[in-house]
Amino acid sequence: MRTALDLQRAAFTGELPVSAAIRTDRLRRAEALLIDNQDALVAAISEDFGHRSTEMSLMTDIMSSVKPLRHATKHLAAWMKPEKRSLDFPLGLLGARARVEFQPKGVVGIISPWNFPVNLTFGPLAGVLAAGNRAMIKPSEYTPATSTLMASLIAAAFDPAEVTVVTGGPAAGKAFAELPFDHLVFTGGTAVGRHVMAAAAANLVPLTLELGGKSPTIVSRSADVARATDRIALGKMMNAGQICLAPDYLLVPREHEDAVVAGLQSSVAAMYPTLLANPDYTSVLGARHRERLEAHVADARAKGAEVIVVNPGNEDFAAQNGNKMPLHILRRVDDSMTVMQEEIFGPLLPIVPYDTIDEAIDRINRRDRPLGLYWFGDDTGEQRRVLDRTISGGVTINDVVFHVSAEDLPFGGVGPAGMGSYHGHDGFRAFSHAKAIYAQPKIDLAKLAGFKPPYGDKTRKALARELTRRR
Repeated sequence: MRTALDLQRAAFTGELPVSAAIRTDRLRRAEALLIDNQDALVAAISEDFGHRSTEMSLMTDIMSSVKPLRHATKHLAAWMKPEKRSLDFPLGLLGARARVEFQPKGVVGIISPWNFPVNLTFGPLAGVLAAGNRAMIKPSEYTPATSTLMASLIAAAFDPAEVTVVTGGPAAGKAFAELPFDHLVFTGGTAVGRHVMAAAAANLVPLTLELGGKSPTIVSRSADVARATDRIALGKMMNAGQICLAPDYLLVPREHEDAVVAGLQSSVAAMYPTLLANPDYTSVLGARHRERLEAHVADARAKGAEVIVVNPGNEDFAAQNGNKMPLHILRRVDDSMTVMQEEIFGPLLPIVPYDTIDEAIDRINRRDRPLGLYWFGDDTGEQRRVLDRTISGGVTINDVVFHVSAEDLPFGGVGPAGMGSYHGHDGFRAFSHAKAIYAQPKIDLAKLAGFKPPYGDKTRKALARELTRRR
């Protein structure tokens, strides 16, 4: 790995400055790789999951990777332009000039997860390449078919001095995180994120961490319950809930709880009348994750929760050979249950009733700041109160997850949900060094201002002018 890093850094330094044409060529090669190999990538993802809908993989992994690459290609020239900056009086009037130029950082490491293995590799790669960097990628060992295929496709499309892939298990991941990159992007769980941050700290590597967490969904008294539950069900059942931004728990008015449960059941049945043989419904990734989710359910049930299994076709999940799970709605939950303590990452959905919106807000604020927050309703005053009094990585109003799909919005977390952001222009800036440049005119400004020795009356007057309180 260190040899690969040294190769990329030497090539990067020798290429400076990295032109728009070179960056555009790399973005277009990445796009062509995805378009030309979409069927093989979708098949590999399904193999790794045990089953995953072709259409969903095309939407969430292929299309959602092509979009940021095309967006960066379209806007690259504008992003690369230097920014003029203002100067204090009278420097600008006397000929001084200031600007910021955006330079590539060098070699950027990308550690991508298993839940959207293509998108969460190529999404950040779009910003990395647009900024003029080289990239080393460590995909997840939990999706070995997809990771191996991406490695071979990238090797065919890129010189290893441009982009390269490192595969392997936890030991390889640990060694990768310890490399002295110029920037490191990690997408994954908070616990692993802490280890990645500690490893990066040894080399003072700047980080972008996208970590997830328990994203709350508030259903307001002003919400259309049928519309809200339909959209919540779509977001929760997509990828069988294995999304860092999936609605993790619902906060609903106490008197609307029954209606919300009925709405969720109805929406799930309409989308998935059956589950086991349904090609549209994704499997949980492996027995280990299924057993973890089942343990959450068992713990909640033992502590008094009501568990509602949404199984429209009355299918026998115990007899299956795979790892599909139906949606489990959990009522009467409390904070002693593991399902309310850990990010769920699967088709479990706790419901927490509230009496006042401030009670719901207080419950959110007692927890770690989430990656996403969702609010449904028509009461604009309440909407504003929720936005003002909660802090989260991002917000979608009257739907879930959708803010991540807007290329011109920054995507990232806050606190334990992550740090830094990328996507679009924000990604270009995250992976660029903003170099400040000041150009002095021929006139001796230090002497003119009185700031050049020997100091005298001009100096004292200038200091007094700047250091006197202004009304």
